[in-house]
Amino acid sequence: MNVCDINVIKPLLQKHGFRFSKSKGQNFLTQSWVPREIAEAAGIDERCGVLEVGPGIGPLSQALCENAAKVVSVEVDQSLGPILSETMSGYDNFTLIFGDILKTDIPGLVREHFSGLRPMACANLPYYITSPVLAALLESRCFEAVTVMVQKEVALRICAAPGTKDYSAFTVMCQYYAEPEILFDVPPSCFIPQPKVTSSVITLRCRREPPCPIADEKLFFRVVKASFAQRRKTLVNGLSSGFPQIPKPELIRCVTDAGFPENLRGETLDIPGFARIAEEIGKRL
Repeated sequence: MNVCDINVIKPLLQKHGFRFSKSKGQNFLTQSWVPREIAEAAGIDERCGVLEVGPGIGPLSQALCENAAKVVSVEVDQSLGPILSETMSGYDNFTLIFGDILKTDIPGLVREHFSGLRPMACANLPYYITSPVLAALLESRCFEAVTVMVQKEVALRICAAPGTKDYSAFTVMCQYYAEPEILFDVPPSCFIPQPKVTSSVITLRCRREPPCPIADEKLFFRVVKASFAQRRKTLVNGLSSGFPQIPKPELIRCVTDAGFPENLRGETLDIPGFARIAEEIGKRL
């Protein structure tokens, strides 16, 4: 069953009385090249076990099942159950789990279902939960790579370089855990209903080790968050809000002892730079 064919999709949805939910950010693919390219570009093969988030009616699920040894899809909308039972009936390597991925024990799921396989993650993520879902997948440290379709502006932010307008705390988080690469764009015309923006498929190849030594990961991310809290102001001003227990003159010394000018702006720092600042702050806490 070609679940990207609009002449298949509409009768299928009508048959099961399905209605699109704006609150769940549901947009279904209508071009079969998209899920096929995602599965291929993600490097999915017969040695892989794939966690899929939000299968919808199953276009990406089908493409993944045709490439992977096993696919486990987590779906929050139980009304899609009867549809997926029909569209995925020919795939014995497909398992559907109803639940919220943000409340799922991801490491436990991977251990249970993907023993002996290369664990990968794939998803066509609803725009409204892109950041928390991607963070959950990366922070689990369970996958060789995470390949997702997201809003294009989010993909640009994930891949942004220090000092650019798209660079953010979210950028630093993603690049701390993985090496991101934009693979290709997907226009609004490839979906029903059509979104108002272009999407991009991005792969994040997960790092086995951080890009530089980090003594205290929690402190590192606290520094990153504080550094972007007051964008366009100096790093010291941001750190003053994030670490009120440290006098401002001491924060200036943290910045200069790390080898930076005291008027440095936080959005110009790379990951090793944030690590050096965090190390100096750690000495004063």
